Amino acid sequence: MGEFSRLVTPLNCCLTEPLPTGGQIEYEDFPCTIDVTGPLLYTLFQERWQETQIGHVVEGSVLELEFTQPPKICILYDGYLTVVTEAWHLHLCLEEHLGGPLEKTPPKLRQQRLIHRASLYRRLNEKGEARSWGIQFWNGAGEKMMNLFLPNPFVGEDEDLLPEGKPQLEKLSLYQELREIYVLGTRPIPFENNPLKRPYLAVCRSSRCYPSRNWQPILEALQQAVKDAGMDVYVMTSGCLEVCKMGPVVFYSGDRTWYTRVNPDLASRIVREHLVQGQPIKDHLYPPVKVES
Repeated sequence: MGEFSRLVTPLNCCLTEPLPTGGQIEYEDFPCTIDVTGPLLYTLFQERWQETQIGHVVEGSVLELEFTQPPKICILYDGYLTVVTEAWHLHLCLEEHLGGPLEKTPPKLRQQRLIHRASLYRRLNEKGEARSWGIQFWNGAGEKMMNLFLPNPFVGEDEDLLPEGKPQLEKLSLYQELREIYVLGTRPIPFENNPLKRPYLAVCRSSRCYPSRNWQPILEALQQAVKDAGMDVYVMTSGCLEVCKMGPVVFYSGDRTWYTRVNPDLASRIVREHLVQGQPIKDHLYPPVKVES
């Protein structure tokens, strides 16, 4: 991956789609590389969650979900962004999903799942007046994926329509900000680095990985070792890390590495030797490292 750039190169691609009931949707495409979608989605889910709704829109069905508080988890694992709230969670493929440590996902399916097009949109009525704003994603098969709904100046706090001629135009500030950064490229991305690429260590707490073994001491050993090393590495627990019956399992996102049969001593070594010195502990890697004879 190249150096992170805070300025987005505009695609200068604006398309319209007529609506069967009149009016149209105006799409302004922006790049869908991880260094664009990562900061964008981190902003919406972690920092502007109060103003973001998530859903799907197809003929005959609309789903809209809202945040009531910041998500508990917003992390990138094996290509998928995972966002977890108290009541629901989502997955969205931002990079190729390889299929765990054994890379089981066929190449064609990796491309189908991945975001291949991203657009900021406005839905216009038959008079050409904008009436809703959001973000649309498409996968490699050209299918519409997740839809993000941005604040609507014609809708009040209780989802009621405001009186005619009295829109709350200040609600368009988020749409305008995102357009300037990600579509027009006239403002920089508000991060020095991609926030979804911050490295982390995850400890599997799935009951499939020898439930009699306690993952808590491993988590604590990793946290202490990271603190002692003065590293900016997030330490967390997770569900299944796709290496069943070989736990406790630890995953390091920095170079996509899985460790098996981890104990507290090994956890400390993972930080000291792998993260600090760049020397993976080969005896516990998964898949196992082949030894040349």
